[in-house]
Amino acid sequence: MFLGQLRKAALRQAQGERCCLGQSHLYAIAIGSNRTHGRFGRPTGVVEAAIARLDADFDLFDASRIILNPAHGGAGRDFANAVALVEGELEPPEMLRRLKAIERDFGRRRGRRWGSRVLDLDILAWSGGHWRSHGLTIPHASLEQRTFALDPLASIAPGWPVRGALTARHLAHRLAQRAPRR
Repeated sequence: MFLGQLRKAALRQAQGERCCLGQSHLYAIAIGSNRTHGRFGRPTGVVEAAIARLDADFDLFDASRIILNPAHGGAGRDFANAVALVEGELEPPEMLRRLKAIERDFGRRRGRRWGSRVLDLDILAWSGGHWRSHGLTIPHASLEQRTFALDPLASIAPGWPVRGALTARHLAHRLAQRAPRR
């Protein structure tokens, strides 16, 4: 079913058709946390709670396992990360607004770009293909360089087309090949 939906969306995109209201879309949502939460506890608990919230607010299609990753930049503590596939009728800008509202509900406040955060939700990809508007680029501009997002996506949607014919599985493999050997 999942790949069938993606193929239909790709066909519509190739034919120059834009999304329609009332049409259901699949979204790949990156979930991250590296701060404890008073109610949900450690970052892994925050990610689990975020997945439950996405399930309550949208139709949860699938979710990856939670992985632990070193923080990037000045973000401090290590992150718990996962990817969820959700289905909904929202267009990308409205989906982004809803995700930012969920972040605020979890206690996220605007601050340093690379600072620690209770919850970070990003749209990695959607079944409509590419989207570009002020403040939103889909697929996520950094997806191809982020193993903490690409690996969970490839684990639950390996055939998701990210760039042309390159799928999440292809790009995760390429990124793994570039990683330094230990």
